[in-house]
Amino acid sequence: MVRLALIFGGRSAEHEISLASARFVVGALDPGEYELVPIGLSREGRWVRPHDLQAALRDGLEATPCDDVELVVDPAGPGLRVGDELITPDVVFPILHGTFGEDGTIQGLLECAGLAYTGAGVAASAVGMDKELMKAVFAAAGLPQTQYLALRDGERTGPGAVAAVEACLAYPVFVKPCNLGSSVGMTKAHDRGELAPALELAARYDRKVIVEAAVDGREFECSVLGNEHPRASVPGEVVPANEFYDYEAKYTDGMMAFTIPAILEPGQTEQVRELAVRAYTAIDCAGYARCDFFLERATGRVLVNEINTIPGMTAMSAFPRLWEASGLGNRELLDEIVRLALQRHAVRRDLSTAH
Repeated sequence: MVRLALIFGGRSAEHEISLASARFVVGALDPGEYELVPIGLSREGRWVRPHDLQAALRDGLEATPCDDVELVVDPAGPGLRVGDELITPDVVFPILHGTFGEDGTIQGLLECAGLAYTGAGVAASAVGMDKELMKAVFAAAGLPQTQYLALRDGERTGPGAVAAVEACLAYPVFVKPCNLGSSVGMTKAHDRGELAPALELAARYDRKVIVEAAVDGREFECSVLGNEHPRASVPGEVVPANEFYDYEAKYTDGMMAFTIPAILEPGQTEQVRELAVRAYTAIDCAGYARCDFFLERATGRVLVNEINTIPGMTAMSAFPRLWEASGLGNRELLDEIVRLALQRHAVRRDLSTAH
């Protein structure tokens, strides 16, 4: 029996998506193999253990009675303290999307505490979350991608920002917060009139804004699993009902179609899978991730869009559906994610800290 601490919620605009992903994980875990320890992070950052997990996932942590939880940062005796009880999990499964969860912060805490955890490490999480850093790493690795411009702090809004974008990119463009996912704060700007408010919206969520040249093409996703030897799933094609794959299309039933496997030429399928593994390796990812791509209509080029180190795991999400189409069911998928976490933790634990 593996004692698994599932951390969900978080201080992020993607809090609700985390609850939905946690519902999926809870439903897919084999109760005969796992002792589940639910740990919620409130929107204010409070660590709690809900009395009723299903109620917390359905109604929210604020509406559910909870006990306070303290993370014990002690590699000699790590764990989670609830009152007088010290719980020592075999592995922690952070299913946290966005800031303070997917960006290396929770991973750093768990590293300091000496706890095994699923998914990417500190550096890969931070790079994968920050779209400017991610794109710089992809460029250094020779991965094909669309043109982009990053704007920081006081230069990310106003007439100067609009002029900087227009000097670099042609309309239409996508405007996004650098450190957020699920298309939160993202806008497609078709002209100058739409660009200024798009920059203002993105700036509400982050001190850095990224503006990307729009790609006239098809959109694909590919899931990856592994540590030293990652492998890719079959690709799937996203066909949103809206003009682009926005928050509504991602999380509203009937707002997008997902073709699995994607209808591609054999060479294109293998190219997407190869690029997914290369992107995964470029940021030194581990455990699992999902990579997103464009197939440019005019040129036939496959372009890497981004990597998500804690992809959504709702019933609608691509990550588990792509693995299911590749022959790995939900229960087996979660078992593999846990196995990879324990394997990586064992390797890290054996590294010397002496000089």
